[in-house]
Amino acid sequence: MLPACKRSSPNRPPDRDRPPAHASQPAEREVRVATVAARPMEQVVNAIGALAAHEQATLSVKVAGRLDTIAVDLGSVVRQGDLIARVEARDYELRLRQAEALLAQARARLGLPLTGDDDRVDPEKTSTVTQARALFDEAARNRDRVAKLAEQRILSESALEAAEAAYEVAANRYRDALEEIQTRLATVAQRRAEFEIARKQLEDTSIYAPFSGAVQERLASVGDFRAAGTPVVTLVKTDPLRLRLEVPERQAARIQPAQTVRLRVEGDPATYTGQIARLSPAIREQNRMLMVEADVRNDGHLRPGLFVRGEIVTRSEDRGLAIPPAALVAFAGVEKVFVVKDGRALERPISTGRRGAGWIEVTAGVTAGDAVVLEPGNLQTGEAVRVAPARPETQAEASSG
Repeated sequence: MLPACKRSSPNRPPDRDRPPAHASQPAEREVRVATVAARPMEQVVNAIGALAAHEQATLSVKVAGRLDTIAVDLGSVVRQGDLIARVEARDYELRLRQAEALLAQARARLGLPLTGDDDRVDPEKTSTVTQARALFDEAARNRDRVAKLAEQRILSESALEAAEAAYEVAANRYRDALEEIQTRLATVAQRRAEFEIARKQLEDTSIYAPFSGAVQERLASVGDFRAAGTPVVTLVKTDPLRLRLEVPERQAARIQPAQTVRLRVEGDPATYTGQIARLSPAIREQNRMLMVEADVRNDGHLRPGLFVRGEIVTRSEDRGLAIPPAALVAFAGVEKVFVVKDGRALERPISTGRRGAGWIEVTAGVTAGDAVVLEPGNLQTGEAVRVAPARPETQAEASSG
């Protein structure tokens, strides 16, 4: 009889298909972690807008004439007071000389020097009035003398009447002399105004830059005849620039003057800063937006008209929970992290908020002190993990948070 231990059941698997009794469990996966911690964060309002010139002016000729000089071209940089263009000045020089001669003539009739800026005169001291005054005084004395003699019946009544008539004539001539001087004073004032107009027109033959900036557009050429008021160039002030942002109505109450603004433009990796300088007093009814303006210094890389994405810093001392960007897993609009607990990785859906250099705010899903896995890759929830020693740079990042 064969031993029973040598017999095998047909339903029993062969021994070679059974795992050995000493087989090990799956190996733990080594992961790097970071601790969820509170850190200082800014509260910002995101807005879009555009850059505009701080000042823009279309410079026109103030007097008609032919352009004989244009000192600038497209893109020319000018300083305040620089010559932009000039109209032929010969006609206006002759008009000024003519007005100057007429003014001198009018001053001479008042007994004033031919040249000078003081046109004031005492009418009683002019030769015309002085002469008329002397004749008037003489007629008055003669009338009084004849009147006394007529009372004594030394002179006849007709002599008194003649003296009275002579007195009236002298008085009228005196009044006429005063009126004549007033007329001459008015003529001097008129000639003075004509002289000043002629001098101003001569000055206006030259166009000067009203502010420092650059030429955006040139609208004329040398030799063109320009009527008064015809544009010649368009000048823009590009430093500082005027940043115009549109803030949604729900965020408008958070915006205040002097708040810092950060902005970025397409194709430029640099970040520029400015300060809120002006707020619109009303919300636009068309789009329910608040228009705000900031002044931004320009180092030459920014141009008016550029599209801008801006951040208005409304609070700079806020705090919140943060994780490194390497810990975030995002797919199909769902954001999550893996936390290490009791040696296993557990998936946690989270909600994120503000973002900065090297950190992402977490508003829900984790708590301070949780260890989140960095670069989880294809890590599965429930998978056994072993935390690797922290790298020096990871420790530095944690201490900076």
